Amino acid sequence: MNTIDLVELGRMFMERYDKPTPLFHDDQHAVYWLGVPEDSAFRCNTYMIVDGQEAVIVDPGGHNSYEFVKNRVAQIIPLDKVTGLIICHQDPDVAASMTDWLTLDPKIKIITSVRTNILLPHYGKSDYTFVNINENPTWSFLSGRQLRFIESPFLHFPGAFTTFDLVTGFLFSGDIWASIDMDWRLVVDDFSRHELKLSLFHVDYMASNIAARGFVGRIRHLELNAILPQHGSIIPKKHVSKALSYLHDLKCGLDLIYPDLQ
Repeated sequence: MNTIDLVELGRMFMERYDKPTPLFHDDQHAVYWLGVPEDSAFRCNTYMIVDGQEAVIVDPGGHNSYEFVKNRVAQIIPLDKVTGLIICHQDPDVAASMTDWLTLDPKIKIITSVRTNILLPHYGKSDYTFVNINENPTWSFLSGRQLRFIESPFLHFPGAFTTFDLVTGFLFSGDIWASIDMDWRLVVDDFSRHELKLSLFHVDYMASNIAARGFVGRIRHLELNAILPQHGSIIPKKHVSKALSYLHDLKCGLDLIYPDLQ
């Protein structure tokens, strides 16, 4: 596997790249961080997975980021090669630009859960091809390479899910392991410092320790090479076990609101 050293990438990284950042690349398969247009503590990451001559965008973002993301995609692959948008839940910072992408190409498939799909038409388009991850938890590229979808209920939405790339071992985790941070960097270098940045998000947004522990149980058997959240910093392999432990032990949401019921 021709993976890129994410730790070294994090050391070298300058925040305002003028082009997409490859996180993995070989002759047939690649993963890119497309960048963020805004300089804020609540950065929204958009990723793209390219396989051969087709691509899917993971959590395409809001209306205000569409032109930025589209321009980054066009630096990598012709726009008509984007075949799907993976939308891990319905929040506008994740999903609102789906209408822009569907205007560009109505054939693009919307890959999401049933509960998420119920809400997506409120963004203004309902005539699209829905790929139901609850019914079929895999996406196959023309090459036969696959993505696997793993449900993550109540982290923080009942219909939330994550995406595992079987080629790279990357887990696109949506809001799980999201962080809030003005002193931002692309890749986590010190996980003990990073925990506070995780907690600024997780304590308020995640439902409960039961939801967190349940999800960790679902993915603990996977060989994770990196965790790629929708907000904040990428967690490289050297910190994955610490990230799993953090989530497993997390007290959040209902645990804190109703402590006497624990």
